[in-house]
Amino acid sequence: MKKSLFLCSVAAGAAMLISASTALAGDSWIGTWKLNVAKSKYSPGPGPQSLTLKFEATPDGIKLTSDGVDGEGKAMHGAYTSKWDGQDVPWTGNPNADTASPKRSDANSYENLWKKGGKVVITSKAIVSGDGKTLTTTQTGTNAKGQPLNVTAVYDKQ
Repeated sequence: MKKSLFLCSVAAGAAMLISASTALAGDSWIGTWKLNVAKSKYSPGPGPQSLTLKFEATPDGIKLTSDGVDGEGKAMHGAYTSKWDGQDVPWTGNPNADTASPKRSDANSYENLWKKGGKVVITSKAIVSGDGKTLTTTQTGTNAKGQPLNVTAVYDKQ
């Protein structure tokens, strides 16, 4: 009886984990995205010379990793992992923010409040196109230098 109850508990736990992973995998932004510099607009500029975003479903939530080269030719790397529920999580490597508060709107979009010292400095919105090939992000707010920020970044699915 105890063995049967234990096996049922293990099976139920595995089913919950699989269903959670499937739900996260349903988000259309999961995968690797490369910045289309020609279609993107950065104010103030210059924008990045290159940037790749990688969204991965993990047991702790969705992990975002970004790697690229900024407008001055310096390497960039940033990352955070979130349940995508609007809760603050630490964000390494972002000069404009120390925490992110991403919240899934639906399978094709999410909003993210970028915070520095607990204060919202940038609002970001991301939408994946209907064909799943393009991710467009818009960011408005104030950058780390105190300048007004207005960015539209277009990424191509890899």
